[in-house]
Amino acid sequence: MKVVLDTSALLFWTLDPERLSAAAAKAIEQSTEVCVSSISIWEIALKHQQGKLKLPLSPQNFAQQLETAARIRILSVDWATWLESVGLEWAHRDPADRCIVALARVQGCALVTSDQQMRRFYPLAIW
Repeated sequence: MKVVLDTSALLFWTLDPERLSAAAAKAIEQSTEVCVSSISIWEIALKHQQGKLKLPLSPQNFAQQLETAARIRILSVDWATWLESVGLEWAHRDPADRCIVALARVQGCALVTSDQQMRRFYPLAIW
């Protein structure tokens, strides 16, 4: 099984695992591959730059550590994901959230997210 993590789930899993729900932790632990959208890296770096997110290391080092970790794949937002995000019949306007849901759909896998709006929209969401 492979999963996509939204930005919050990624931060919880890597920096504060106690914040994951039991179901989310189990899904991640049992997955053969953990996919992360590159838009999550952008969100993390942007929030860090704005002072809204404190990290124990720079966003660059955080991304580099993810990139070299076993089972983790950082996936660029390609044209198929962009078009899928635009085609979502979902009123949610946040482009990052739309891209993350679209990535899960394109990859055909579960989405680990604490976000209630994303969970209501995407039937394969886990939390």
